[in-house]
Amino acid sequence: MSHSRFRQATAALAAALALVCGIAQAQDAAKAPPAAAPSAAPAAAPAQQSTQTFDSVLFPAAADEAKRQRNQPGNNAPVWREVRSGDTHYTSIPGREVGVLIQSGGETWRQRRNNQLIPGGGLLFAGVFALCVLFYLWRGTIPLKEAETGRKIQRFTPFERLVHWTVAITFSILAISGLTMAFGKLVLLPVIGHTLFATITILFKTLHNFAGPVFSIALVVMFVTFIKDNWPKGYDLTWLLKGGGLATGEHIPSDKFNAGEKLWFWGGVLFLGVIVSASGFVLDFPNFDQTRATMQLANVIHLVGTVLMMTAGLGHIYMGTVGMAGAFNAMKTGYVDEAWAREHHEYWYNKIKGKSAPPAPPAAGGTLPVGAHHA
Repeated sequence: MSHSRFRQATAALAAALALVCGIAQAQDAAKAPPAAAPSAAPAAAPAQQSTQTFDSVLFPAAADEAKRQRNQPGNNAPVWREVRSGDTHYTSIPGREVGVLIQSGGETWRQRRNNQLIPGGGLLFAGVFALCVLFYLWRGTIPLKEAETGRKIQRFTPFERLVHWTVAITFSILAISGLTMAFGKLVLLPVIGHTLFATITILFKTLHNFAGPVFSIALVVMFVTFIKDNWPKGYDLTWLLKGGGLATGEHIPSDKFNAGEKLWFWGGVLFLGVIVSASGFVLDFPNFDQTRATMQLANVIHLVGTVLMMTAGLGHIYMGTVGMAGAFNAMKTGYVDEAWAREHHEYWYNKIKGKSAPPAPPAAGGTLPVGAHHA
């Protein structure tokens, strides 16, 4: 066998091995031309013919990656394109989406949360809080226009106060912990450092998870308890149009709850309460086979709903504490002065006066039961 024929046979053998074992380098060996081949020698294998391997047939992306590594070393686009496709691949771990290595929607959720929802929600909450501070600096605590009579009327029963305080306490825990988890990296972390911030956030996250279900249950009880006194009436529109007389000091009669309190009841307790509770349960109990996309959507809804609820709740908390003299005593003791009831809830006061005949006048500072009145 001549030297040229020997080289041709070697090249053909190398090409066959490349086809069976997937050795891509055999293609270059097959391209090498024989030296001083006689005219009668058989033709060599086509130089430009592509070689198929088992990997190129079973794993097209891997073949594309191998080709790209020869032409563009370091470019892993085909591999990452397949990884981020969202397709489910094989895994021995049971569960939904466990075969998806990377869910691209997670990055979209993260960008929108960190760059849009968090800054926007923080500005809204801070803006309303600043308005409450400015209003207090302008009006201060709104006093009664007439002196207290010393005679008390029961405004809330012990059960009603228990329900309200349960909602108020759990709401405060959820608000403080939620604000820390949402805005703490921007506000607290630069001040207290990573170690203390991590400890506080872990504590608040645990409190948030356990206080959430209690808050949701208490909201349902509150809705059933107070719905009878929160049905809209025609005179509520007048109260809203005049802003309750907060800016002008004008006396605007109202029922047991004024239009602002009714708006908070239907919009805050019911509408936003349902939204934040439902989305919170999805996030709090991830063992109901939710997908990652469902959790991300629930997080966005929960964030928007809670920011709106906390922002609206600022006005309710302000008027019930430092904004109006005597308002806090209604929920603290359950009783209000007769002058306070007549000035802020005249229709409700008139209903109480007309429920029964005048009792014997009590001593100064005495307590009137619900339904009693003075001549």
